[in-house]
Amino acid sequence: MKICCIGAGYVGGPTMAMIALKAQDIEVHVVDMNAKRIAAWNSDTLPIYEPGLDDIVKARRGKNLFFTTAVHETIKVADIIFVAVNTPTKTYGVGAGRAADLRFIESVARTIAEVATTPKIIVEKSTIPVKTAETIKDILSENTRGVQFQVLSNPEFLAEGTAVADLQNPDRVLVGGERTPEGEKAIQTLVDVYARWVPREQIVTTNLWSSELSKLVANAFLAQRISSINSISALCEATGADVDEVANAIGKDSRIGPKFLKASVGFGGSCFQKDILNLSYLCEHFGLPEVSAYWAGVVQMNDWQKHRFAARIVRALFNTVADKKIAVLGFAFKKDTNDTRESAAISICRDLLAEHANITVYDPKVPAEEIRRDVLGDIANDRLRVAESAYSACEGAHAVAIVTEWDEFKKLDFAKIYASMTKPAFLFDGRNILDLAQLAKLGFRVHGIGK
Repeated sequence: MKICCIGAGYVGGPTMAMIALKAQDIEVHVVDMNAKRIAAWNSDTLPIYEPGLDDIVKARRGKNLFFTTAVHETIKVADIIFVAVNTPTKTYGVGAGRAADLRFIESVARTIAEVATTPKIIVEKSTIPVKTAETIKDILSENTRGVQFQVLSNPEFLAEGTAVADLQNPDRVLVGGERTPEGEKAIQTLVDVYARWVPREQIVTTNLWSSELSKLVANAFLAQRISSINSISALCEATGADVDEVANAIGKDSRIGPKFLKASVGFGGSCFQKDILNLSYLCEHFGLPEVSAYWAGVVQMNDWQKHRFAARIVRALFNTVADKKIAVLGFAFKKDTNDTRESAAISICRDLLAEHANITVYDPKVPAEEIRRDVLGDIANDRLRVAESAYSACEGAHAVAIVTEWDEFKKLDFAKIYASMTKPAFLFDGRNILDLAQLAKLGFRVHGIGK
């Protein structure tokens, strides 16, 4: 069997690496038109950071795992084609700001229809709106060679930072297809690939539309829990309650459970906001404005939490941060990844720059040029600097803001940091990862989320 994955990003690269590791008799090709990205996958410095991924890629690369820009040639010989291209939120036209931009999905479908000469199983791996498979099938049906295609939905449920562990031991693998003899055969073919290492009872099969919708709904439910506890964090701050204690108490209820009840500065990443906005737009499209507004509220609460954190810094620093140095520790949207998409740090830095603060950012995995581009775009601003260590970022600062929960921040010598700062020295823990009582004893004026 030969597998082709179109798209060498956060989904395609790790997923195909795991298949190559677990099914070493299958030839796996990851293709992308971005030559620079493919070169990185073939180098000693992979384009994405995930704990454990380097070892897997280096173990199988050149054996049964290949990274190439030869899209047409790879499509021709593949039995299964995974589509893992980007589906960003539209920035133009109808649905701008909410609907998914499916131009890359359509382009891939047209390329497959143009190139394929033998039957293929097409697997939707990208996160897409329900009913997208209809578009793909319509395009493929125009293939003039009479080639037969089966379209499956196999959404990814990876969490960045734990992608390798999630692939090795998934909660479930979801495969959706048409309930026809041909569709059932295609479903079984893909199930057999995953069954090499995933217990069969954890591989869930559904119809095509249930699978497509399940990905959006899963992310919406997870994000909803974060926004819910973050809304309560504001109430805790107003009343003297401790949000961690509240979360622990309600998490003991077996009907609720403890996961995704960690209050923070807000969620980020490539999926949650994009998928909720897409879900909201779909609901509106199908004549369900009340449902649409409900899910849009989850994103609005998340945006408010980011702005609230920045506003709290300004308020605590005597209602002005103009010309004051603020050290922002962490820029990736979560620990153990270098992904900055929709990171809370972007919003916080912009809000503080708008108040004429001097910002110094440190992140152990995000390059300086990416930090500047995410915050400023093409505009130069000397008030934003990037440090090479947490200690240099904090030196002379009026306040330190923990924005990403990197483990190394828990191990910092805060007595050393306090001694190097301008007094009074403030510390804002946007992830509630530090012992605030201990920091207060050192002399910091401490602020946590929901505390």
